[in-house]
Amino acid sequence: MTDEPGGAVPDRGLPESPLLPRLLEAVLSVGSDLELRSTLQQIIDTATALTGARYGALGVLDPGHGTIRELFVCGMSEAEQAAIGDFPDGHTGMLGALVDAPGPLRCDDLTADPRSTGIPPGHPAMRSFLGAPIRVRQEVFGNIYLAEKPTGHFTETDAGLLRVLSAQAGIAIGNARLYESARQRERWIEGAAAVTNTLLTGENLSDALTTVAERARILSDAAAGVILQPTDEGGMEIVVASTDDPAGLVGTAIAPGSPVLAQLLGGEAVFIEDSATDPRMTTPVRSRFGPSMMLPLQSGGRLIGTLALPRGRGARPYTGLDRLLAAQFASQAALALVLADSQHDREQLAVYEDRDRIARDLHDLVVQRLFATEMMLESTRRRAGAGETSELIATAVDELDSTIQEVRTAIFALQQPPAEAPATFRGRVLRETAGAAAVLGFQPSVQFAGAVDALVTEPVGGRLLAALRGALAAAHRREGVSAIEVEVDVTATLPDGRGAVRLTVADDGREPDGSRAPVVTWQAPL
Repeated sequence: MTDEPGGAVPDRGLPESPLLPRLLEAVLSVGSDLELRSTLQQIIDTATALTGARYGALGVLDPGHGTIRELFVCGMSEAEQAAIGDFPDGHTGMLGALVDAPGPLRCDDLTADPRSTGIPPGHPAMRSFLGAPIRVRQEVFGNIYLAEKPTGHFTETDAGLLRVLSAQAGIAIGNARLYESARQRERWIEGAAAVTNTLLTGENLSDALTTVAERARILSDAAAGVILQPTDEGGMEIVVASTDDPAGLVGTAIAPGSPVLAQLLGGEAVFIEDSATDPRMTTPVRSRFGPSMMLPLQSGGRLIGTLALPRGRGARPYTGLDRLLAAQFASQAALALVLADSQHDREQLAVYEDRDRIARDLHDLVVQRLFATEMMLESTRRRAGAGETSELIATAVDELDSTIQEVRTAIFALQQPPAEAPATFRGRVLRETAGAAAVLGFQPSVQFAGAVDALVTEPVGGRLLAALRGALAAAHRREGVSAIEVEVDVTATLPDGRGAVRLTVADDGREPDGSRAPVVTWQAPL
């Protein structure tokens, strides 16, 4: 052991002059990049090169738990890193001692130091050690660990180099974090503005919710973006899912009595560290996800639903800034959904009023005039007596009577609510399955993968819808059909490597011979 009492090395000024140019160059290079991850890798590479260490590592601490969240390594191959396994916990051994250390710690023989514990079996053999904390505004952001100097021990000069570099690294990291936070805020603001603009262009509610889920998933770097809405039974059900693996998501419900349900229905945000192990999570799909945010889509006291953004198992947790920006996005998206719904209602009301006006004009002007003309012709026919002229007039009277009936039918149709014609391909698929539901007696499950609306154009879209109609009709003719799953995937590829759209329709019915119904698959190049 060569460290001073308490583990701190006293400040004895700058290193000797031959290293000053390299140190100054390193300080300048460390502060030249505002991207945080590249800055962290540059710091450990520079520290390892300046001190002549064989191995170097920079551990980033999780502010909430004090454990190591990310590790940036120098001098170690991928195979060696894989052999070590999981990150050290950051609480034990020499790494734990660094958390409270005021300055660098040095050790000539880790194998003889009682503080050197918890080294995993696959870790390379190391004796000499030098470490220092990296502080950002009095907060320990992480630690630099250096090991195995060829001379067998790290010098006071090495400790001075590391002290200067870690101090400058703290400043560079602080700047990089501010820059990253600003960029992150900018992306979320742009995303919220894009969602608002999209929603106010006239999408229906289903497409609008899908837009919110897709944009939030991309912005939060989540594995999935899902929308849950309250059910009649008092639970909440996933109605929209944006993910690369949508199987089993849409239709999944949180049953009444679930510990997390009261918070969601009350419009409270819920933050989960690990969906797979959190006892509040009860859905069968929870095992697929890790950190998660569940944010209320609420505006003016109206709860539209919940936006859930789960990340994959083992993914990095959400930071406080992630949670704040996502909550603000959800609030903005909810307001945009309410405004879009109000705008849609106003447009519908204008359509109704215009249709009522047309119906009144048809009734008051056209039908009355046609009826008067019919009466005049009928009177003329009676005066004309029998003969060819009378027959012609009778024919004209019948035609007018038929025309009056058709106009009255048109008036009745105008007085009914207009059926929405979906503007998007996604909406057209949903309209087809909704129409089939009236015949089947249940709603088919529909899942989308990829940017369906952007990639599927005519005539491919028309052919796919025709194939979907045929598959739904075939399913209806089978016995025992109680569930149908429809998937439209635009991330598929053809054998020649071209991108393709794939339609898959599966049902639980039986063929006449008792065998299971075949899965219908249709695909075409995009």
